Amino acid sequence: MPKLNRIAIYPLKSFDPIIVSHAQILASGALLYDRQFAFADPSGRLLNAKRTAAVHTLQVHVDPIARTFTAKPHHSDVIQRWQIDADRAEIEKWFSQYFALNLSLLEHDSGGFPDDSEAPGPTVVGTSTLQTVADWFPGLTVDQVRLRFRANLEIAETEPFWEDRLFGEADGVARAFRIGEVRLAGTNPCQRCVVPSRDPATGAVWPEFAKKFATARESTLPDWAPRQRFDHFYRLTVNTRPLGSTGGFLQLGDDIQLVTT
Repeated sequence: MPKLNRIAIYPLKSFDPIIVSHAQILASGALLYDRQFAFADPSGRLLNAKRTAAVHTLQVHVDPIARTFTAKPHHSDVIQRWQIDADRAEIEKWFSQYFALNLSLLEHDSGGFPDDSEAPGPTVVGTSTLQTVADWFPGLTVDQVRLRFRANLEIAETEPFWEDRLFGEADGVARAFRIGEVRLAGTNPCQRCVVPSRDPATGAVWPEFAKKFATARESTLPDWAPRQRFDHFYRLTVNTRPLGSTGGFLQLGDDIQLVTT
């Protein structure tokens, strides 16, 4: 039986995760605290790793309960510490200087800042899938693959790419599934950007990463996976949206089941 074996929440969009044993799904479908904070310039354009590789050079830890920030550039031993409510102006000034942008810290506690507004639920991947991807690239570990693809939920006790069962066979057709008592719908295999091709610690691009990934992904696509949902094969993890508006709670060890709607 497929089981939930890892939950990663990313309190600040594009930065480091916190790993938890349980999490709340909000009515919006988002995980509580996930992408709750984001930096944006005066035009409203968000700061993310797709926009600038400098994101990879900064280690940031956000405690959304204590509402604290810490930041440490990889090339420095100096750790900056702030309290979000008391030090917001100082946080904005420091990050603006680091990225050479005029940045404001935004907060959205009821839905966060998802990449896909039509599928704002947690992204899902299998542990065996991540191991398979690591095997495609000598020198990569599973943890490094996790940092590149940044899924929220990880499923154990499955074959590689089992999560491709979690979306429908046609565009716009979702697939209902349950994690414990939480009902979600898988919408599509997630299209990837430049970020997975970069070293998470330095931002350096691995040459031919996307091309090699796509070639391997196509050649290993399971027979039961809906090939027509892959206009290209640089896709990994499954985007989701909520079924209903009641939210719920996830716990490590929860069973994952496909359901009929």
